Amino acid sequence: MLREEWRLHEHLFGGRRFAAFPAAVALLAAGGFALLSYTGTEFGTVAAGLHGLLFFFGLQVGTIGLVGRDALRDAVGDVTLLVFSARTLPVSWNRLLAVFLWKDLVYYTGFFITPIGLAAVPTALRTGVAPGRLALLWLTLIGAFALGVTLSLTLAGAATRSRLLVTGAVTVVVAVILWSGAEALAYTPYALYRDPALPSAVRGFAPVAVFGVLGPVLFRPADSGAYRTANERFRTVRSWLRDDDGLSTRALLEVSRSSGSVWKVLLSMGVLFGVTALLLGAVTAATGLEPSAGVAFGTLLGLGSFTTYSWVTQFDTAEEYLRYPLSIATVLAGKRRASLLLSVPAGLVYLGVATVWYDPVTLAPGLVVLPLLSVYVFGVTAFVVGLSPTELLFDTPRFLMFGAALSVVAMPLLVAALVEPSFGPVTTVAAMALAAVAAVVGLLLQRRAGPRWERRLRQ
Repeated sequence: MLREEWRLHEHLFGGRRFAAFPAAVALLAAGGFALLSYTGTEFGTVAAGLHGLLFFFGLQVGTIGLVGRDALRDAVGDVTLLVFSARTLPVSWNRLLAVFLWKDLVYYTGFFITPIGLAAVPTALRTGVAPGRLALLWLTLIGAFALGVTLSLTLAGAATRSRLLVTGAVTVVVAVILWSGAEALAYTPYALYRDPALPSAVRGFAPVAVFGVLGPVLFRPADSGAYRTANERFRTVRSWLRDDDGLSTRALLEVSRSSGSVWKVLLSMGVLFGVTALLLGAVTAATGLEPSAGVAFGTLLGLGSFTTYSWVTQFDTAEEYLRYPLSIATVLAGKRRASLLLSVPAGLVYLGVATVWYDPVTLAPGLVVLPLLSVYVFGVTAFVVGLSPTELLFDTPRFLMFGAALSVVAMPLLVAALVEPSFGPVTTVAAMALAAVAAVVGLLLQRRAGPRWERRLRQ
């Protein structure tokens, strides 16, 4: 599987460009660590944030289970990955999924976690962190990522058997976390970094082992029979949206009928919501300042609309639309509408949830920043990667271009959120103005994206 992973990406991007991806991750991470150090953030706080971020990243990666069920019932057209070949190979689905889980752990350790760990070395040594402590950090970061992947896959596996079961499990976990507070961290790999001892290692990595077994065991493949057509539903949604060409309707129905339905959009946004809440809490604890929660949540939830772009294009290839009297620009316009109809309401749900902890007035700017930044993210993504966001973002030059385009807008917005307590409402107004300018740029990029990718197809 590892050889096939390399062969696939080498074929797509070329060996050198793909091999350069870890170097790009390391450079970006090193810049982030240096910036945090410059602002006076303690390395312990940075380490805690890294564990949280990699856990949430693992949750995203673990959604391979949802894609797997779609592939098994032939919902992804001619796309067939090795992990979905249990139908034709004399290997059980559970064993194949377990091996794929280990492959992903090794793959992401080499391409993401290790470069991030190496990037932290200069900052850590400069602040007096011992080399042995850095080795422990690398190990527990892998554990945090593995916890996210295995937990996500376990929840997906439970959902294949009973949605009531997964709802009950999530409710119990959330209740335990809220009841125990910080003590829940004792059952995560971060506990070993915080307290290097054998009992901490056993407690911290036990959930990884449990979920690593439960995920493949619980997962039940979907029936390969095709679903019946839903012409009536298509006509209803199309009429409600007044969608003349039907492209937005198609994208919405593809997401709703795929495994996880629109709930996976809420899950993706929930990951960003959790990351934002974690970062806001860490900043408040480290500096004593209370950043603008509305701008911060609006920014990171807006950035999270990229995952929605991936969902609405997961079954598409640009070549497919060549058989229809449609331009790629028209296709992207339909995708934009569907993406915004999914991502913006999901983001607004989490802004509503945030009112439990934050003053609704302080969250109000998020109502402006979120949709505007979502438009910008869509335009950038369409321009840089077209209808293949997941594949092409492993192309190092495109990854750097995409990251730079998002950083140009996201960094000033986050800085505005951080300095709002010192400079007052003027920074919030400036942040909303910047988001509006970004939305205009996003629309322009999307219009240019259509002709750009049509030229690529002709070439």
